[in-house]
Amino acid sequence: MTLLRLDTSIQGDRSASSALADLVVGEYRTAHPDAPVVTRHLGENPLPADAWALAYGAGFVPEAERTAEQRAATELATALADEARSAEMLVLAMPLYNYGVSQHAKTWIDLAIVGGGTGVPILEGKPVVLVTTRGGSYAEGTPREGWDHNTDYLRRILVDIWGADLTVVEREFTLVGINPALDRFAEPAAAMAAQAEREAVEAGRALSSARALAAAAS
Repeated sequence: MTLLRLDTSIQGDRSASSALADLVVGEYRTAHPDAPVVTRHLGENPLPADAWALAYGAGFVPEAERTAEQRAATELATALADEARSAEMLVLAMPLYNYGVSQHAKTWIDLAIVGGGTGVPILEGKPVVLVTTRGGSYAEGTPREGWDHNTDYLRRILVDIWGADLTVVEREFTLVGINPALDRFAEPAAAMAAQAEREAVEAGRALSSARALAAAAS
């Protein structure tokens, strides 16, 4: 059983979302050290920005008349969809940027939709852990309540369109300790970080249990 891990952070070693994803995958690998894990770090190795437009446009052109660029984009879209479809479980580290989904996550989603077919549930019933982080807080009652246009969008894609069995691990206030304007939130930020870490470990254990159950049933 293959686990597909995708990271979309641009923060490198400082990434809060990648650190939580490390906990999820680490807990999973502790129980299944030989389990195959396929990793794509889209923040470090971005997908071509024009690939979606080329792949989408190719759908309206007879195959024999497609340009080399359209053919390459179509092959990439199909490969990404097939990679997600063939994985038995996924861990997606997708932080909020500028109040929404990152360009790297959006490009991957758009290409996978073209490659897998619009409305096709390519993750039907698969365990998927979404790790998402936010620099500030967008909770109920905060000045920016409702400004998170990342998490609900990802739920719509992963669950409503692709049919995933979704677990969400969230952490807010990741900029506390970095942005002095947020220093007064140090205590709640620490509590949120600890809670997110516990949930990440629990999510990894759940993936491990899912793999063990699937193996026993096969």
